[in-house]
Amino acid sequence: MSPATILVVDDDADTRGLVRRLLERAGYSVREAEDGLAGLRELFALNPDLVLLDVTMPGLDGWATLERIREVSEVPVVMLTARDSEVERVRGLSHGADDYIAKPFGRQELVARVHALLRRARAAPADATASYADGYLEIDFKQHLVRVAGQDVALTPLEFRLLAAFVRHPNQVLSHDQLLELVWGDSFGVSRDQVKLYVGYLRRKLGPGDTASVPIETVRGFGYRYRRT
Repeated sequence: MSPATILVVDDDADTRGLVRRLLERAGYSVREAEDGLAGLRELFALNPDLVLLDVTMPGLDGWATLERIREVSEVPVVMLTARDSEVERVRGLSHGADDYIAKPFGRQELVARVHALLRRARAAPADATASYADGYLEIDFKQHLVRVAGQDVALTPLEFRLLAAFVRHPNQVLSHDQLLELVWGDSFGVSRDQVKLYVGYLRRKLGPGDTASVPIETVRGFGYRYRRT
């Protein structure tokens, strides 16, 4: 098995160099990026097994970078920050980070946390439900494939999780908070407006030019419901 590839995104060259040396000694392949935009470019080109992401960076900071990563990838992300507070930890985890390490970090701790997270990611069980189909769409959960009227529909990982939440609760009204927990993992620190925004994205992807045909209906004052056909 080839060594896991880790992307280190940090504007401090000394920190990147230290992390690289530690991880390469542990047998990992490491790539570096000096800011959020460079990190995103490396993410698309490299498809790493794990991302170490600094919070405080000029331009696109760690939070904004994490948000964009989560729109397109399920890659494990560990946040690196000098702020060791419960609020910061909760913020990172509620926005889709998988772990949080405060600076300055212990060298053995960093390697151990990376190793543990990669082990959990590789050991994650496959979805018990392999596929779904109704009169409107078909889903292959293992391959992350969606088809409407026989045509493939390209969804981001977040959009896919949102659709999966709907079809796994057919004809059930799901509140904004329920969707935040099912899709984002927690309702803390994430705006309900994000649910509305991504439901809109999903409708446009599933029914381009005819969003009224998409069986996701708004239940005013409560949330949304997927009408299984």
